[in-house]
Amino acid sequence: MKKILVTGGNGKFASELKKIKTNIKFIYLTRKQLNVLKFNSIFKALKKHKPHYLLHLAGLSRPMSEHEKNISKSINLNIIGTSNLVNACSKLSIKIIYFSTSYVYPGKKGNYKETDPLLPWNNYGWSKLGGEAAVQMYNNSLILRVCMTEKPFIHKNAYANVKSNFIYQDDLARIFLNVINKKGTYNIGGKSQTIYNFAKKYKKNIKKLFSKGEFPLKQDMNLNKFIRNIK
Repeated sequence: MKKILVTGGNGKFASELKKIKTNIKFIYLTRKQLNVLKFNSIFKALKKHKPHYLLHLAGLSRPMSEHEKNISKSINLNIIGTSNLVNACSKLSIKIIYFSTSYVYPGKKGNYKETDPLLPWNNYGWSKLGGEAAVQMYNNSLILRVCMTEKPFIHKNAYANVKSNFIYQDDLARIFLNVINKKGTYNIGGKSQTIYNFAKKYKKNIKKLFSKGEFPLKQDMNLNKFIRNIK
């Protein structure tokens, strides 16, 4: 039986994965069981559970402002923690699957391909790109540049002039197992549309919001590689 060890086992995406019926064994670990900032904690957990894959979901995401206010926390959890995991996985020949973000792209022209130049537009994007740098050094790896959120949309307002590829976490969980045997980098998300149009399908009372520079307007990714090879 294939085994996938998951960091951030108490997180929202992990909770969606737990609903999926599969013959793959998922091992969900909390921070107490695997501390990404302590190499010995990582190595001990990997030696104990002997997974075929490590799915790295732990880290700092929201609120976005935290990455601006507390860069040490952002660097430690998203860059150093990821580097520690890559280090351990490489020593034990375990494949690592890393959830990155569409925020690594500049957001100025849209339709970004995996091979396009990267230039994050906020500290969260930089922290995830820092993690990517370590993962890229290890050949037995998969990077997923994901744009996902909870269902229903958690905010009262949504940008009507910002284009993105949001996908709900439960939808991504259903297709995730089609991804795990791939290597390299993949953009993953839903169809390109404004965030408002995405949100209003399940939240009819959502109100329009317009970015005036705080969010780049063209954040959408090209999903052709994902559609051709996975979906």
